[in-house]
Amino acid sequence: MIHRAIEKLIEVLLFKGKAILLFGPRQVGKTTSIRSILANNEQKCLFLNGDEADVRESLENTTSTKLSLLFGENKIVFIDEAQRINGIGITLKLITDVLKDVQVIATGSFAFDLANETQEPLTGRKYEFQLLPISFQEMVKHHGILEEKRLLEQRMIYGYYPEIVVNPNDAEENLKLLANSYLYKDLLNLEQIKKPALLGKILKALALQVGSEVSYNEISRLVSGDFHTVEKYIDLLEKAYVIFTLPAYSRNVRNEIKKGRKIYFYDNGVRNAIINNFSPLGSRSDVGAMWENFLISERMKYLVYNNLNTWKYFWRTTAQQEIDYLEELNGKMTAYEFKWNPNKNVRFPKTFTEAYPEVDLKLITPKNFEEFVL
Repeated sequence: MIHRAIEKLIEVLLFKGKAILLFGPRQVGKTTSIRSILANNEQKCLFLNGDEADVRESLENTTSTKLSLLFGENKIVFIDEAQRINGIGITLKLITDVLKDVQVIATGSFAFDLANETQEPLTGRKYEFQLLPISFQEMVKHHGILEEKRLLEQRMIYGYYPEIVVNPNDAEENLKLLANSYLYKDLLNLEQIKKPALLGKILKALALQVGSEVSYNEISRLVSGDFHTVEKYIDLLEKAYVIFTLPAYSRNVRNEIKKGRKIYFYDNGVRNAIINNFSPLGSRSDVGAMWENFLISERMKYLVYNNLNTWKYFWRTTAQQEIDYLEELNGKMTAYEFKWNPNKNVRFPKTFTEAYPEVDLKLITPKNFEEFVL
């Protein structure tokens, strides 16, 4: 059993008078994590699955009296796949406001469906958490840093989805299944996704441009799609926890890019499945991009699982001077350069260091990367 960092954060918030919401992509272990938390709790628990028709019927357009009968003596109610239930926000509000001795926990695999449903009804009545693929930090706690560092190449190729970590021998097959089926199941059910083939082309274009600045106009031309459709699909992919965006940083240098963006995948394995390339690192031309995606996605998990709020950017000028990653935490800015080859000399652009002399500069390589993700 690989215990997730989120479990301790949630455990201490039980019975604090608020609903607990857990968002994240499919197959990352949301249900397993909540069941692990509740297995250690002495209170009676009721498990409800939003995929089941009678559960949806019981929780839609209901009343506190009906809910009380449904819950019986159970003091914890866990609603899985809650995004499938119409009006779930109102139902959760009823439970929180009226059935005050009941702790409700809801999970959802599609962020904005559940978030939009619950945003207004649960204002001030909820704790929200995200669960992403397993992190380097969690695996270090599981079996130690030496063992996990030995697996670095495997993680960069196959990623950190739980099933991939637990069953490495079937990693390639399971990743293709994940990338072609489970991960986009909710997206493809949306009315907004009228061109699933276009979605696949966009994903491949993004996967091939990891580490590079992304132009929606360029992607539109590459996939022969309308600009606004491409923009909408990329936004939905971000809300479904497939990708995330890093904006450009700009303050006072005239030739800094002000509206640029980079796009990364939350999981290297998913990215490699999309381009159907699981070759060893030694035979690949995209190792630099994979290393950058690995580090930034691991940093995102570290920040989420440690409840740290930061501003995150990349930096580039029109002359193509570049810094991979900037992070502002508690008013302090740090600039990071990522290099797979630890022996390669790196100089931070003079344009940047002169404009921002107060910024700390750090080089991250396979020799010291743990200080960035632990």
